[in-house]
Amino acid sequence: MAAFTCFMAQTKRRKMMARAYQKRMLWAAASLVVLALIAFFVVQALRDNLVFFYTTTQVADGTAAGQKHLRIGGMVQAGSLKRSTNGVDISFNLSDGQTTIPVIYQGSLPDLFKEGKGAVADGSWDGKLFHATTILAKHDENYMPPGMEGAMPNGANQEPQSMPSLQQ
Repeated sequence: MAAFTCFMAQTKRRKMMARAYQKRMLWAAASLVVLALIAFFVVQALRDNLVFFYTTTQVADGTAAGQKHLRIGGMVQAGSLKRSTNGVDISFNLSDGQTTIPVIYQGSLPDLFKEGKGAVADGSWDGKLFHATTILAKHDENYMPPGMEGAMPNGANQEPQSMPSLQQ
């Protein structure tokens, strides 16, 4: 009888352990499903909001085909900047040195936007014209805002020639 009682206790313990194991596995599976759903929704949201940077050559040769929203960069061609009489409609050409793309834009341009300088345009490509929604002007690392040239001490924006040695 004692052996039977011991056997029953072991069986009961095994059933309880099996139920606990099943519960843990169920929670683990449910957690994996929830994580997979979260990852799926994050990827879907990012895919709709990604903006890829292309050169004008890539846009013209079709590398960017199928993209709804593009960002293109290049140099503003000299003599291509034209403003309408109302001053809001602007057209210019962007070039990467190989291919030129005509860009149209409505709005005010950044202060640093000039012919012969770098620019980045966000918008869409219809196969003939790039319809820009945003224009960004590029500048080099030596950029100084207007009016700040005289405010900085001489040589303040230059790199130091050499660091003094700490060893004596």
